[in-house]
Amino acid sequence: MQLPVGRRAGNVLGFLACAGLLAYALYAEHVLGLTPCPLCIFQRVAVMAVGVLFVVAAIHHPVHRGARVYGALIALAALGGIAIAGRHIWIQAQPPGTVAACGADLDYMLEIMPLREVVAKVLTGSGECGTIDWTLLGLSMPWWVAISLAVLAGYGLLVNVQRSA
Repeated sequence: MQLPVGRRAGNVLGFLACAGLLAYALYAEHVLGLTPCPLCIFQRVAVMAVGVLFVVAAIHHPVHRGARVYGALIALAALGGIAIAGRHIWIQAQPPGTVAACGADLDYMLEIMPLREVVAKVLTGSGECGTIDWTLLGLSMPWWVAISLAVLAGYGLLVNVQRSA
């Protein structure tokens, strides 16, 4: 399949999509008053990583094998974010009271624990991660992050594998 845009423009569009996702996350936090849980923050980091890879691919603008490597890296970063969102979706699907109570906030954990332990603790999830306080068309925010990252993974592969430069 051939996209109507070149590789560089396609990567810029991918970056802009990631910027839009992050802008909405900040809007939801600062305007709508939704406090992000630790898993939400990790999902933001994954979207940032995908966005950075898109912009680096646009700036570098490699050909052939290099472009495919960027496509694969974008897809891998997106898959990591999808895994985190999937964990968050699973926690939200658990019956109330079955997920451990809320622990310390992410900033405090980063101050007192090594990064490896913080990541392990966050990925186990906590009570605040099970709360659904925003939906669109019946899907919570982690669902939309997973869907968005899946689309971006496919798009990143497609735009960086197409034959035109």
